[in-house]
Amino acid sequence: MSLVGDSDLHTTNERVAELQSWLSAVLAYQETCVDGFSDNSTIKPTIEQGFVDASHLTDNVLAIISGLSGFLKSVDSRRLLAEDGFPTWFSGADRKLLAAQNNGNVRPNAVVAQDGSGQFKTISAAIAAYPNNLRGRYIIYVKAGIYREYVTVDKKKPNVFIYGDGPRKTIVTGSKSFAKDGLGTWKTATFVAEADGFIAKSMGFQNTAGPDGHQAVALRVSSDMSAFLNCRMDGYQDTLLYQAKRQFYRNCVISGTVDFIFGYGAAVIQNSLIVVRRPNDNQQNSVTADGRKEKHATTGLVIHNCRIVPEQKLVAERFKIPTFLGRPWKPFSRTVVMESELADFIQPAGWMPWAGSIHLDTLYYAEYANRGAGANTNKRVNWKTFHVINRNEALQFTAGQFLKGASWIKNAGVPVLLGLKR
Repeated sequence: MSLVGDSDLHTTNERVAELQSWLSAVLAYQETCVDGFSDNSTIKPTIEQGFVDASHLTDNVLAIISGLSGFLKSVDSRRLLAEDGFPTWFSGADRKLLAAQNNGNVRPNAVVAQDGSGQFKTISAAIAAYPNNLRGRYIIYVKAGIYREYVTVDKKKPNVFIYGDGPRKTIVTGSKSFAKDGLGTWKTATFVAEADGFIAKSMGFQNTAGPDGHQAVALRVSSDMSAFLNCRMDGYQDTLLYQAKRQFYRNCVISGTVDFIFGYGAAVIQNSLIVVRRPNDNQQNSVTADGRKEKHATTGLVIHNCRIVPEQKLVAERFKIPTFLGRPWKPFSRTVVMESELADFIQPAGWMPWAGSIHLDTLYYAEYANRGAGANTNKRVNWKTFHVINRNEALQFTAGQFLKGASWIKNAGVPVLLGLKR
């Protein structure tokens, strides 16, 4: 290792992080496949059993790579923490795109407008025009309007940057749901970002199926090194699906009721407003439901420096309808809430079980330096897998560490706190 220079170590660390992300994504896609079958499906157990060996093998490889990653960290002494400003995912040009206070100086490749003032009237048409052999970013400007369409940025269209006139002005909306349409959860999404390097700014994404629709996704993301700035995701159950790979959300608004921030990927939500809505009378609210299935998967959810509040319609009944920070969807569910403001309606227990004692011995839930009337941890669940962590432990869940954010978010031009706020 003495022959390896600093730049080589830095590059090797990045490659290791990418490999961990890819292998964790393999596990995520396997789980997506299994979860696509209803619980009473006769074929689901067969499909699930078929993935057992592959899942364990993938997890074993992740364990080996994690050991290598730890060694490289001990050799590479660069500090990536406690920095404020722009994190490092993309190019300098990308940074300028997102740092602009307004979008007047941005030159889009495609303009979408319902009134015909752009090249396209639908977002899907603009994406379909993605040029072959593109180098750099494909920039789409979507003018104000409510776009009633289902949009997919497929894997063959990397580095799309889409921006609107504001999350309340440029809105993509749909209403597909499990209950009303009989679709698997991941197929209900209004907007889907699959291609790596996807960025959205000043956009709104909605699923209007309502609480009776049950699982109804507004935004599904499996794009690696993706970023969302000043966006809204509005729905009820299962609003935001962080399906796979590394994702960063900043200055966003996310609303819902049951498990409305959920997935199998690695996501950090920072400086955002999380709004809990009024569910059906027979329901209780759970903000998160992480789907990490294997111990060595480098995935999970971090909520950092956010506010979790009830919507106005819930305020009067906020103590009558229970609201929890999350519940363990899968065996190694991992969720951390830190340096955030928790309103008084969060249940004193904080977290709720999925079903009985399932996953309670293997999950990882943690809180650090939260504030507000709902942040008191004295009456939190007494599971051995729930932790009130210290500063050093919290540092590993910052954007700089958890997403290896200093290597990709910053160059995208998204403002980010790589370390802790205080």
